[in-house]
Amino acid sequence: MIDTRKPIHLNYPNFDKVVSNTTILVDFWAEWCAPCKAQDPILDEVASELNGSALIGKVNVDDNRTLASKYGVINIPTMILFKNGEKIHQFVGVQPKHKILDVINKNI
Repeated sequence: MIDTRKPIHLNYPNFDKVVSNTTILVDFWAEWCAPCKAQDPILDEVASELNGSALIGKVNVDDNRTLASKYGVINIPTMILFKNGEKIHQFVGVQPKHKILDVINKNI
């Protein structure tokens, strides 16, 4: 069972299955990225507050270059909001919690 109150780690094999039938904000990040590390606790709080009404996913771009390329991720962190597999919003750079929640809540 997936704990929807925490970010879900996504990769090429599970990405389409998870993204295709829910509202999910996917964070494209890397271990070496300082802004990505700053975004992490914010996304943890967002996931907890959403409590499963929408999900937070994480894609390590170093391990999943194909996914990053498929979605045109050039700068990280890049966060893309998907609803039932469709890309509906994109953030680039560190974002405040209220801005992320506002966009997600408008699209649930």
